[in-house]
Amino acid sequence: MRKYWLLFWMLGTLLAQAQDDPIRRLIAEAGEPENARHVVVFDSTRVQVMESGLSYVTVHKLVKILTQEGGIREAVQHFDYDPLSAHVDILMARILRKDGSEETIPLDAALDHAAPARAIYWGAREKMLPVGRLHPGDALQIKTFRKGFTYALLQSSSGISSSDDERFVPPMRGHFYDIVPFWSDAPVKLKVYSVSLPEDKPLQYRIYNGALTVWTGWERDRKIYHFESRDIKPFQGEPYMVAVSDVAPKLLLSTTRDWEAKSLWFYGVNEDFGSFEVTPEIQARVDELTRGCRSDMEKVDVLTHWVADEIRYSGLSMGEGEGYTLHTGEMTFRDRAGVCKDKAGMLITMLRAAGLESYPAMTMAGSRIDRVPADQFNHCVTVWKRGDGDYMLLDPTWVPLTRELWSSLEQQQEYLMGVPEGADLMTTPISPPKNHPFTVRAETRLDDQGNLTGTLTVEGDGQADSRLRRKGRKFQWRSDYERALADLAPRAEILSLRFTDPVDLSRPTRIEITFRIPDYAIKAGDALILVPLAARHIFPDPALSYSTNRNTRTTPFRIRCSQLLNLEEVLRLPPGYRVTHAPEFEELAGIPADFKTEYEYNRNRLVFRQTLSFAKRIYQAEEWPHFRKVIQEANRARTAPVIITKH
Repeated sequence: MRKYWLLFWMLGTLLAQAQDDPIRRLIAEAGEPENARHVVVFDSTRVQVMESGLSYVTVHKLVKILTQEGGIREAVQHFDYDPLSAHVDILMARILRKDGSEETIPLDAALDHAAPARAIYWGAREKMLPVGRLHPGDALQIKTFRKGFTYALLQSSSGISSSDDERFVPPMRGHFYDIVPFWSDAPVKLKVYSVSLPEDKPLQYRIYNGALTVWTGWERDRKIYHFESRDIKPFQGEPYMVAVSDVAPKLLLSTTRDWEAKSLWFYGVNEDFGSFEVTPEIQARVDELTRGCRSDMEKVDVLTHWVADEIRYSGLSMGEGEGYTLHTGEMTFRDRAGVCKDKAGMLITMLRAAGLESYPAMTMAGSRIDRVPADQFNHCVTVWKRGDGDYMLLDPTWVPLTRELWSSLEQQQEYLMGVPEGADLMTTPISPPKNHPFTVRAETRLDDQGNLTGTLTVEGDGQADSRLRRKGRKFQWRSDYERALADLAPRAEILSLRFTDPVDLSRPTRIEITFRIPDYAIKAGDALILVPLAARHIFPDPALSYSTNRNTRTTPFRIRCSQLLNLEEVLRLPPGYRVTHAPEFEELAGIPADFKTEYEYNRNRLVFRQTLSFAKRIYQAEEWPHFRKVIQEANRARTAPVIITKH
């Protein structure tokens, strides 16, 4: 009896403590949201901005585990940082067990090691804290401190201790910005973001794709901005949608006045660093490459593709110059390697050596840049100022083995030029589908046993050209096209294959395949049933694989690139046969996409023609029903049979 009394006393004591402990109370009130692995009880970020722009960030987070999978996912905590520009400390970590007990996690168990990297090796690191086994009902509480910024600029790590705050001052000295996602893949009961700045440092902010509770106040001589959101539901995306940051709730803050100020700074910091100084070796190579060029446009073409093809994409930690500052042309020319900013800087240097005016530009591949001048950039390109004063975009990173000088995969994308007169944020224009034609023409003959022979010609330009040109290495092309035909007809045989040189960018890619396909048509008594080979899309546009199960959408969506597909086949029928059935299709025209398919036939010949046009890269949700119908009709045309009958 005494044993049971002691047990009840202990349980009562724990319950009383839980009621008095606000953390325990919050864990209990968080509940167990349905279908969630864990729930974030609170996520609090507090930022203190110094006059120099240096920021001290304290993050306090409490996570309640709901499933075994959730416990596994949270068993190791990761904290990424770049030692050239940021410092991270884990201040506190503890587990609050479901049974009321607590476990303090020893901070000396944290490991600090090189972060996983691919293609870019700039010395990024991560701290990993092993938490151990977490069970449903347990909660993990962690507090961290961070100082610095997310880009390294001009500062060398040699001879500077981690306690020297000067190394953590942001590149645009005196300024602060942040991009705060208010979306999550797990339920969040409370998310708070609070920033404190000197009273004379103005801050602009904007909330996108949602609403937040906002208040401002004063703390001595500092201005406080407080943002919070409660009961955040897990973000539900849709297939093929634009970046999550374009449609989910987020907060942007910046002390920079406008994008023009950022443009002028970006121009000045690279000119002051000497990123584009021409050396005798660079000048000699530019003179050699441009010898015989009859116009500035020819020089731009030659130099852009030289940089695209000869400077391999590989980012090594080079100390000074990472982040916004472009490495010198001398360095990149010597190493023949670099990331996007190095390739852009190399092209600028070479264009200047050719007597042309050129500057860098920043952009965001894959998502939108908004009006608040927070640094939403992940890619660097080149601009050339033409004789008429207009700027032309060039991208040596994205155009290896591509006839374009600016990749149309980047259309409808914001960018900011670093030019001496300053520039506002701009958007790359839509590239018309006619710039990216993909044409398939077939001359075929069918015999009375259903065997098909003929010649298939495939041509492309623009991004359609790059799809063909980049299909593996030249020596692999025969096997590649054999597989492509085999996907349509397993017994297909290639009798001959001819194609243009894939490294010759002076003309579009052209492939000619002579083939034989035994038993291509299905025999059914006196009838032969088949789908014209060209109608089946030997290299289907990726958009044709889009699921059309959804009738409507709520988010914008995107495809690879605008494109124009032209398919045509002239099929010679076996003697004594005529067409007794050919499918019919609705002609669809509209801004998102156009579709038209038709058959013509007489006694010994069937002609198939199809035009499929995608007008742009990014579409709005309301354009989905028409786009969806085009995809459905185009895919129906790939399988709708023609019947020819002996008479």
